[in-house]
Amino acid sequence: MEHGIFSVDWIAHHAKVSPTNVACEDVSSGRVRTYAQFDDRIARLRSGFVTVFNALPGDRVLVLSRNDTDVLEIQFACMRTATIFVPLNWRLSINELQSIVADAEPVAIFYGAEFRSVAEQLASTASIKHSIEMRAGEDSEYESLLSVGPMRENYGIRKEEDLWALLYTSGTTGLPKGVQFTYGMQLADAIAMGSAFRLSADSRNLVILPQFHAGGLLPFTNPVFFFGGTNVVVRDFEASVVLQLLTDPKRRITHTLGVPTILEMLLKEPGFERLRSASLQGFACSGAPCAVSTIERYAEVEVPVRQCWGMTETGRFSLVSPLAMPAQKYRSAGLQSLLAEIVIVGPDDEPVPNGALGEILVRGPTVTSGYWRRAEATRESFTSSGWFRSGDVAYRDDEGYFYIVDRRKDMFISGGENVYPAEVERVLGLLPDIAECAVVGMSNERWGEVGCAFIVRRQASTIGPDEIRSHCKLHLGGYKIPNAFVFVDTLPRNPTGKVVKSRLRDSLKVT
Repeated sequence: MEHGIFSVDWIAHHAKVSPTNVACEDVSSGRVRTYAQFDDRIARLRSGFVTVFNALPGDRVLVLSRNDTDVLEIQFACMRTATIFVPLNWRLSINELQSIVADAEPVAIFYGAEFRSVAEQLASTASIKHSIEMRAGEDSEYESLLSVGPMRENYGIRKEEDLWALLYTSGTTGLPKGVQFTYGMQLADAIAMGSAFRLSADSRNLVILPQFHAGGLLPFTNPVFFFGGTNVVVRDFEASVVLQLLTDPKRRITHTLGVPTILEMLLKEPGFERLRSASLQGFACSGAPCAVSTIERYAEVEVPVRQCWGMTETGRFSLVSPLAMPAQKYRSAGLQSLLAEIVIVGPDDEPVPNGALGEILVRGPTVTSGYWRRAEATRESFTSSGWFRSGDVAYRDDEGYFYIVDRRKDMFISGGENVYPAEVERVLGLLPDIAECAVVGMSNERWGEVGCAFIVRRQASTIGPDEIRSHCKLHLGGYKIPNAFVFVDTLPRNPTGKVVKSRLRDSLKVT
């Protein structure tokens, strides 16, 4: 659909109506940009795109950087030039990055100074015409690019289906694929998140997840810009620093998003109790189920943990826990969010009744249009009627709350019975002595496969297999109880915070 609503420049609008309001703050460098300053820098960067890069609509622009307000400027400069913003996961190997770069075929790469050697190698291998170094506001190629005069002419009409960004998936189930983010998705996301989390010009979001990931851009960052609020950007996550920022009365942080590991790390920090007097309206959590004991601990300091479910492909949150979450619903991923259609279907793609397990399908304006240059993968991921196949197994209760049971691919079969590791993990998470856990299937001569639970104990805990097994017997059928327990200091995770279960399975093969 071609409509002016998809062409509205959020930053330019706020620069006109509230120019002195703070758009963003970069904590590590101390840079603060008002909406007028932010708009001017984006206008200058746009001019650099056009006059230096000769960028054309549809060209791809890469960014290889830790969290930085410059990354946000580049994103909006892409919007103003109709080029496509492509943030790169700097934690990937050079071979993985080269695969993504070859797929994206960019005209330019922006990079943080610490990634110079990697960026130079990528630029050389892929023949990228322009590479620009950023130095967190100091003199640099990036700042020089902004020295040209601002370009404020008409940006042209954007269509709903036009691409704003490509976000490459983490690749835990194969090679990374570029998830297409359209202008329609961005607008729908902003509206849906504003509704679910009461966003406004007074909202102040603390950005702690990496900006190469949907969690660092979509749930709060861009929607907060849409409403004219402030984004406070943290370069890298450090629990003590983040806790200080969350409890700083001058910053008045109202929103933030983390993964369960982050919430656990903050729990261990001295001064955690100070969150009781913070301005935080709630702590959004996604990427994996949060342990009930963790949710209860945050409730004690009057900070609701709002569990959410979504995927890069669904524009993040299709399910959101309400602010006043009943304690008996702590295990759920929440209720259907605005603008998201959700149905749970069986193997025949027909809806199943409440309480029955099935795959979550999602449809609506927040869902991706497909994968970049992956026509077959796109076709496989959607039904003929346009529903996106999530691959997650879940059920819905009679009150409309959804419960994620597991990834369909993580399920294993023990003695002919389906075992969903996430269900077992939730039961293990009820134990206060367990900080984190992950369950995988392992080979067994008699049963085919049985469960193995990897356990991270809370500090000073000495809980052992017998206590855990006794607890499981109260909540699970015998075939679901793990046959083995492995105690570890940490769980392997990818850059988005998700446990990489393939590494756990591989460790069992080695032993």
